[in-house]
Amino acid sequence: MSKDRMLSLVKEVIIMSARGKTYSHILVWGTETRTNDVVLNSPERTKVIFSAAGGRGDISIGPFNTETTLAFKRVIANIGDAYNKYTGVFIAPVAGIYYFSIFYHSGRNGALKLYMNNHLIAMTHHDQPEKHGSKNGGNAVFLQMQTGDLVYVCLGQNSQVWGSNYHTTFSGYLVTPI
Repeated sequence: MSKDRMLSLVKEVIIMSARGKTYSHILVWGTETRTNDVVLNSPERTKVIFSAAGGRGDISIGPFNTETTLAFKRVIANIGDAYNKYTGVFIAPVAGIYYFSIFYHSGRNGALKLYMNNHLIAMTHHDQPEKHGSKNGGNAVFLQMQTGDLVYVCLGQNSQVWGSNYHTTFSGYLVTPI
């Protein structure tokens, strides 16, 4: 099964089970299985802040022939445990207004796309100029989300970003529950 198909199935399981009182992240990646239960009626669910970086050392991520969901491996903060570093998916534990930002550093063509529930919301990109040099890009949005909504970042087709612990990041937080 392809990684994209597996991610799609994981998202479906998360969305379907998020509509109850609890939800589970269930992921089988290679030989690793991870389950994460979060109680949606908990008062802690309104404290939601995360920030994550590439976490792959001094190597680039990409380019790939197709758009690819990024899993930001170095978790800087994850209050509320709503970001999953294995899938790269943020799941809203409570309805509200959320703020998300994406930033990248690249030495080639770079493009990051932020999606909510499979809908493109924002992107940032650049095409490598004739003269070589590194480029940076970023974008940020406020989103109205319902419990169980998904937000994730994809690397654009034939794009590349630095995968270090510091240069390419995905962050978000709950501004206010609604």
